[in-house]
Order: sequence, then C-alpha cells, then structure tokens
Amino acid sequence: MTQAPAPARKRGKHSHHDAPDTAADFRRLATLSEGRAKESLRQEVVRAWMPMAERLARQYRNRGEDLEDLQQVASLGLVKAVTRYDPSHGSAFESFAVPTIVGEIKRHFRDHLWGLHVPRRVQELRNRVRVSQRELSLTLEGSTPTVAQIAEHSGMSEEEVRAGMEALESFRALSLDAQPSGSEDGWSLADTLSEREPGFDLVVYREAVKPRLRLLPERERRILYLRFFHDMTQGNIADRLGISQMHVSRLISRTCERIHDEVEADREAPRVPSQRRCHGRRTAAVAPAGPPVPRGARRHSEAGS
Repeated sequence: MTQAPAPARKRGKHSHHDAPDTAADFRRLATLSEGRAKESLRQEVVRAWMPMAERLARQYRNRGEDLEDLQQVASLGLVKAVTRYDPSHGSAFESFAVPTIVGEIKRHFRDHLWGLHVPRRVQELRNRVRVSQRELSLTLEGSTPTVAQIAEHSGMSEEEVRAGMEALESFRALSLDAQPSGSEDGWSLADTLSEREPGFDLVVYREAVKPRLRLLPERERRILYLRFFHDMTQGNIADRLGISQMHVSRLISRTCERIHDEVEADREAPRVPSQRRCHGRRTAAVAPAGPPVPRGARRHSEAGS
C-alpha cells in the first residue's frame, strides 16, 4: 500500500523565529538621554538584529547590484529603524523594522541604479510586470506570457503592462562601445551615429541671403559675384569696373554689412502668419526668421585686397 504524498507546504514570509529578545533594551533606550551610554546600547541592538537585515538584503540579489552593497543599504535601514522605534506603541520591533529596511533597499534601487530617470509609477509597473512574468513562467511550461496574460494575472491594463515591459529594458544604459545584436564585423553603436554635415548650414545661409542679393543694385551684385564666386581680388575687380580698389573695398564691406543686418533683423522679428483676410481686413505678413549669416564675408573681402 503506497503512502499518499504529503501536501506541499505553502511558502510564506520568514517568521523571524531567530529574532533576538531586545524588548528590555528598547525600553531602556526610551528612558536614556542622548549620550555615550545610549549610543553604545543602540549599537548592541543593531548588531543583534543584523542577521535579519542581511537576510532581507539577500532577497534582492541578482538584480544588478552587489550583495555586499545591498547589505550595507539594509544595515543603514536597520539603524534608522532602531533609532525611530518606539516600544510604547505596542508593536513588535520586527513589524516596524522590516518595512523600514525593505523601503531603504527599494529606494536605493530607484535612486541609484537606473541609468535614466524613470518616473516612480513606471518603476512600480516594471516590478509588477517582472513578478507576473516570473509567476506565469512556472505555469505556462516555458512559453513567454503575452501582454494580455500578464494584464489578467496582475490586474493591470494592457497599456500599463506595455509601459512596464519597456521599463524592463531601461534599467541600465547601453554603452556606445557595445556591439549591436547580430554584428560580426566589430562595429560598435558609436559607429552608427551620424556626424554633423556642414554643407547643410551653407545651404541655409545661401537661402537666407538669396532674396537680399536679388534686391541689390546691379553694380553691387556684380562686385559680390566676382569677389565670392570667381575669387577675384579687389584690384582686378576695380580694373574691370573702372573704379578704385578703395571704392570696391567700401562697397563690399557696406553691402555685406547691410545684408547681415537685414537677416539678423528678420531673425529677431516676431513671426506673423502669412497674408490672409481676417474679419474683412488683410493682415500683414512677415517672412519667417532665417539663420544667422556669418560675418566672414567681410573679412574675406579685406583679405583679398
């Protein structure tokens, strides 16, 4: 006759059966004034409860932080619990200390281990999703739980589950030296970043000055064309136009200065919608602001004389 298997015992929270008896010490701490004697007794109480703090720290191992660092954080929470505990409230010390220590550990994860700033609500969603995934993986025979299954299991909406799943991948920032997945040629993420193209700025500058160049008198427009597009010296331009080199220099400087000031004035002017009728009246239009035009044209003209 075979014996029926014993029912599995449900695993519950640690009962702290090895908790030290420090009730008398806490009553004495409540009567002592701040000083060396109280501090010495407080340290003795902390040492007596240190195994409980280390046990709580071990529950959070393998989450991206060294166990030794977690134990230090738990010890800090224990010191805070011993300092703040008031035996006159009638509750046992461990019922006060455990939430204090666990809260200190969770605060450490929230404030120091995230590579990016993530709102606390999203961090909490991440934790709930992670727990639900772990629990569902035990019943789904190795298959990955879907968003709908996680939402049903955790009581969250599918949108909240997706936000928590995105946060699962945001705990640590990926180094630019890391290789992309599937890369076999030694490339890193830094190699995929684009560089600033200076030619784009040149296009913007040209488009900004183009309408001003069209409005210039024929002579000034021709001088700028010969100087900056044919790279002629001021002396050669003066010979071709039959004027002095000094006159050419003054025209180039004055024209470039005026175009620069006009572009800058348009950049600083408030933007107004284009012309349209509003309640029977036509509103004025102001051209959109353009980019700053470098003053290098004037220096270029002086250097070529």
